[in-house]
Amino acid sequence: MMIRIMKLLSVVLLMLATACAGQAIGTGLAPSATSQIQPTSPPRPTATPRPANTPTPSPTATLPSTATLAAGPAGQLDFYSNRGGGYDDIYVMNVDGSDVIRLTHGDANSFSGPWSPDGQKIVYTGFGLTHSYIAVMNADGTGNIILTDQSSDDAFPAWSPDGTRIAFTSRRDGNNEIYVMNADGSGLTRLTFSPKDDFAPAWSPDGSQIAFVSDRDNPTGIYNLYLMQADGSGVRRLTKSNDEIDYSPDWSPDGSQIVFRSNHKGPADIYVIDVDGSNLRDLSNDSADDWAPTWSPDGRKIAFQTNRDGNWEIYIMNADGSQPVNLTRNPADDQLPYWRPTVAK
Repeated sequence: MMIRIMKLLSVVLLMLATACAGQAIGTGLAPSATSQIQPTSPPRPTATPRPANTPTPSPTATLPSTATLAAGPAGQLDFYSNRGGGYDDIYVMNVDGSDVIRLTHGDANSFSGPWSPDGQKIVYTGFGLTHSYIAVMNADGTGNIILTDQSSDDAFPAWSPDGTRIAFTSRRDGNNEIYVMNADGSGLTRLTFSPKDDFAPAWSPDGSQIAFVSDRDNPTGIYNLYLMQADGSGVRRLTKSNDEIDYSPDWSPDGSQIVFRSNHKGPADIYVIDVDGSNLRDLSNDSADDWAPTWSPDGRKIAFQTNRDGNWEIYIMNADGSQPVNLTRNPADDQLPYWRPTVAK
């Protein structure tokens, strides 16, 4: 995010971890393809005004039934894109890049987010007139419900593995901190209490831990990965660089590794590390910027976004970094993929 993916998360980055049109936001999102500037402190997300003379979006496409969607070549990904006009909207596609369907048609940006564990809903970051918020919709784009009150900037939502809670980043207490709420928006609880920024939470597969991004032990804007218990206790630093930026953590399905984005070698690459902090590997090793990795439900593939073709595209590669393939191949910017869970029938 950082300009477009960091328009948000390009809100804490992934504000962060994503991106407002042409403006950097600290939310784990990547910068626009035309900018290689790295963020310092996660900027606040900003609603993007509608450009003058923006064409009216076409009517929403009818989404196939859940059964049809699940029949895709190895599942589905959601992502966000500006291919529909002046705003970023959320789309879904099969993991071979086919059957791209637009889910949102808003008058402001919407950034993609993770699917519920049963694959029936998507939680995402939306933008109001003054603040970003957490919302949820059905997998076909219907039934949108805003979960947070829009009194502050909220971003980076993450479902708990049992689907009962959602962790997210908020600035409601003055800086980026991690909160958790029930899946219906009730029962808000603050998990982190740092004077620096904490954001981009990611639940472990068993729900016992949360990985997140913070600059609490570094100069402002130099982010590392941390782990904590699901109640906010037992914070442990996972990556320990004082001059590199780590973002967008995602757990492997077996809970043994975390994939993330880092600029250890200069350009942002996709890295993986064991949860004990050992065995750091560069998976993508490309001269372009690679962002927002997400593991496939079977652990065999990783989807991510990259600007190696001149704009942001969604790629997929094997979990060892081999055989990267461009899925989107669109002149617009496609960003922040999330894999749909595989649910046994």
